[in-house]
Amino acid sequence: MPQDDFYTKVREGCPALLRQWRSLGQADADRLALILAETARVAKLGEPSETPSGDTLDAWSQAQNTDIPLWAPRTAVFLLNQMPARPVPKSEAEACAWAYCWLRNRHFDHLEDAHQALPAHLQAPLQNALAAAWRDQQGLRLV
Repeated sequence: MPQDDFYTKVREGCPALLRQWRSLGQADADRLALILAETARVAKLGEPSETPSGDTLDAWSQAQNTDIPLWAPRTAVFLLNQMPARPVPKSEAEACAWAYCWLRNRHFDHLEDAHQALPAHLQAPLQNALAAAWRDQQGLRLV
């Protein structure tokens, strides 16, 4: 029986974040992979050891139980939040991944600050997932 905890949902939602980036990005897979890696480096969202190929990005977008480096979905959230298309999560798992990455990308002292800093079109769709991500993050700080 699969786990139904928050982090499991995050891992299940990461490929969906990358699919959104792939579908909304206006370039071929190799170019989108390059943009993702370079943005991660410049925005300090992670330090990819190498730039992935378009095939790797496609594989991550379809992954099931595959380790996707966290910099990739974190960077996808960073880029998706800036898109004029105003994308939103399409599933609970994707919302969990989006909220988790949102909290990993920036520092917030309070859940309300994190919620208010979201783009307006994401505040309602991410409300529950953001609260769950906040509880998860706070629980990790106790370890």
